[in-house]
Amino acid sequence: MTATRPSAELAIETLGLTKRFGAHAAVDGIDLAVPRGAIFGFLGPNGSGKTTTIRMMLGLASATSGDIRMLGRDMPRDLHQVLPRIGALVEGPAFYPFLSGAANLHRLDTADRFAPASTRRARVNVALERVGLTHAAGKKVRAYSLGMKQRLGIANALLTPRELLVLDEPTNGLDPQGTREVRRLVRSLAEEGTTVFVSSHLLAEVEQMCTHAAVMSAGSLVAQGTLEDLRHVGEARVSVRTPDAVIARGLLANLGLALDFSGPEAQSPDPEADEVVSASLVDRGMAPEAIVAALVTGGVRVRGFTMEDASLEDRFVALTGEGFDIAQ
Repeated sequence: MTATRPSAELAIETLGLTKRFGAHAAVDGIDLAVPRGAIFGFLGPNGSGKTTTIRMMLGLASATSGDIRMLGRDMPRDLHQVLPRIGALVEGPAFYPFLSGAANLHRLDTADRFAPASTRRARVNVALERVGLTHAAGKKVRAYSLGMKQRLGIANALLTPRELLVLDEPTNGLDPQGTREVRRLVRSLAEEGTTVFVSSHLLAEVEQMCTHAAVMSAGSLVAQGTLEDLRHVGEARVSVRTPDAVIARGLLANLGLALDFSGPEAQSPDPEADEVVSASLVDRGMAPEAIVAALVTGGVRVRGFTMEDASLEDRFVALTGEGFDIAQ
């Protein structure tokens, strides 16, 4: 599944982007398409090539081959014009441990030649407030927890207005409350018009925060699209609870459903004992009420019926052959 939007509507676009280390392709010919205004989840197991891709997009690593466009400009050719419009948190924040959180942000902001000095103090205060660190603004960073350092890194990315925010594992080290705060922050930024690109190996993070996603596996891009599109790719599952399991299996097979298992050839000795018959619905055009009607007409006593789409977890595991962390 790939995006087909015109380049002008994309905040990030890569074509055939490849990074090789000797004979190993860490990133292998990926075509990313990140719509402007999206909260885009870049999902994949650790080691799948996510951070290497981000480093190439931001000019921190050179590509072996392929093209990159950020905010409509070619990278790395237009690096100096593009980077001031991008906020980024990559591979964890690095700060001076002997300085306070506020002092670190002042120092980093001073290094930004595009940042107006006259509003520096106010911008630092607003950034600290947005990430919930006002109470710790005067505390030395060496006394910060990992989660607090992570939030300070996000505050640094927000010191000036950005068109694009790139966050690599932004909830790393955060407690559940801190994770919820980051999600709310990301949503509020998107509502203000900022495109947010979030790299994560946490399925729940992407599912609860993002509007679009791409899935990486072993350096390759195996799927991308809206979350709604990704949810509806694959087979739906049907479960029937009935004492007439043998008949139900035969009818479901005749309807073209793929049974999960054949089950016993003979009916249970207890004619009233319920069994659950499960099958995959290959033809999504078949309505659940039509399946139930066929079962009832065929003499099946239907005591329970459900039809569910495959979960995102099922879909991503099928794509990558690997499990994803569901939560922190």
